[in-house]
Amino acid sequence: MTTVESNTTAAIPDEIARQIVLPEGHKDNVPLFEAYRWLRENQPLGQARVEGYDPLWLITKYADLMEVERQPQIFAAGGGEDKGSNNPILANQAGDEFTRQLLGGNLRILDALPYLDQPEHSVVKDVAFDWFRPANLKKWEDRIRETARASIDRLLAGGPDLDAVQEFAVFFPLRVIMSLFGVPEEDEPRMMALTQDFFGVADPDAQRDDIEALSPDAAAQQWAATIADFYAYFDVLVESRRAEPRDDLATLIAVAKDENGEYFPKTFAYGWFVAIATAGHDTTASTLAGCLQSLAAHPEVLDRVKGDPDLIPDLVNESLRIVSPVKHFTRVALQDYEMRGQKIKAGDRLMLLFQSGNRDAEVFDRPDDFDIDRRPNKHIAFGYGPHMCIGQHLAKLELKVMLQELLPHLERVEVSGEPKLIQTNFVGGLRKLPVHLTFS
Repeated sequence: MTTVESNTTAAIPDEIARQIVLPEGHKDNVPLFEAYRWLRENQPLGQARVEGYDPLWLITKYADLMEVERQPQIFAAGGGEDKGSNNPILANQAGDEFTRQLLGGNLRILDALPYLDQPEHSVVKDVAFDWFRPANLKKWEDRIRETARASIDRLLAGGPDLDAVQEFAVFFPLRVIMSLFGVPEEDEPRMMALTQDFFGVADPDAQRDDIEALSPDAAAQQWAATIADFYAYFDVLVESRRAEPRDDLATLIAVAKDENGEYFPKTFAYGWFVAIATAGHDTTASTLAGCLQSLAAHPEVLDRVKGDPDLIPDLVNESLRIVSPVKHFTRVALQDYEMRGQKIKAGDRLMLLFQSGNRDAEVFDRPDDFDIDRRPNKHIAFGYGPHMCIGQHLAKLELKVMLQELLPHLERVEVSGEPKLIQTNFVGGLRKLPVHLTFS
């Protein structure tokens, strides 16, 4: 969605804009975080105009992110009444055009919460909102702990030298999510591959063989193809749970009915399943890997937490802040709005930069330091407002349980090779983290 009149006085320097908007700008955190810092200190609200992309207001400050997210009636995810007119996940113009052609002029490729606005958002969110409450999740803690212990047993049996991402961190949250769905363990490799395809659309290391990598709309093609593969798998799951309900999350979603007593269209069940299977897996894996990287850099923190396991929730929160695996969502202004003296016009798009907000020095003292003693630690790794991540309590529980089980066995973490990040401006963290582990 392009804006006819752009605010030339608000233009962000091209080098900074490209660093943040382009996926390849996210393959190295050092220049990326420097670009975030430059914007926060010099131009906290400005327009990025990168060739091939719609103009974007970059929202870099914590307070501004909160201001936008608490006003969904002004800043819509999917376009407000004009459903599907905004893509909440940034794609280039060629990619959005591919999606419009695929969907008959629409950008809503998933009937999932990130694409929905009120009142539809609340109706769909209510399907599983209570399931994700801490009180309900408590009954699943024993199963999560068994999964963590099994994962740690495999880690201990495999030797001290490994890729902490590909050989450890990615498997635990996937197994948790799939077991809560009731997906059989033998299907997990397929779910793993699809998740990597889903979030790796802009990463050369995660390109599908059936997509022409150099095509301008390659990322959108891979996104659409991966969603279609997810749909094919989850259709069987929906039919199975409607025919034979079980006590699992998949059944809750599959048998949900609207106000008329009719099943929601299958696409809404697919949307739930895709969102939980991907975001619920990849974000937790990225945070766990980032936590291990931080413990390698700060062995004194590992010693402290081993000596006082009550510090584990603080370790989890600071790891979430430091990693911030969800880097952005976009919003579209439904009316003219003034922020920081700038005129945001109806129809303008905004790119909400959560990683930047979580390193805002006005909110976090020494924001680049890993400090588990932050009180309070008001990170926004899960977003804010109505679109705040519904799975946040599950993610925190998984990470807490894993660390409770892992740290008694772990004496030291040493990074033994070059870490590598996933090349993405959306959701991701470490792709590779070679480590040497010393076990107790």
